[in-house]
Amino acid sequence: MTVYFLDSSALVKRYIPEMGTFWIRQLCDPNHQNNLFIARITWVEVLSALARRQREGFITSSNVTQIISIFATHLTQQYRVLEIDRTLADLAGNLVTQYSLRAYDAVQLAAALKLKATLNQAQLPDPVFLTADQRLLAIAQSAGLPCDNPNQHP
Repeated sequence: MTVYFLDSSALVKRYIPEMGTFWIRQLCDPNHQNNLFIARITWVEVLSALARRQREGFITSSNVTQIISIFATHLTQQYRVLEIDRTLADLAGNLVTQYSLRAYDAVQLAAALKLKATLNQAQLPDPVFLTADQRLLAIAQSAGLPCDNPNQHP
């Protein structure tokens, strides 16, 4: 059992077939008993990715409806959702200025770092930060998170 923090670029692969989908689906399989953490904003980002793919003609509106239903179920049953509070927002603000990150990327990274701190206080191993964004991956590594990119697992 491993603790994973999935940003939106990694998590969307569970719902839309692309590079890394098989690997992400394996990690998310409840039989593997991994602890899966996401930030609350992941809901918005995944829905945005679905809408974009629908506009591009990659998926249909009925596909989107079905995926949203599945994702909503997973949200309540399989993911541990990290809420955005003042501490997390302050940390994200610091990350934006320190690393010149996009706002939502900073929130994702801040949530993972806050999770890391919580786990470390309990003397538990660091979470593995999963992202398909190579720039965010490099910044997360420099911030001390173990990382992996689902695109490296075809």
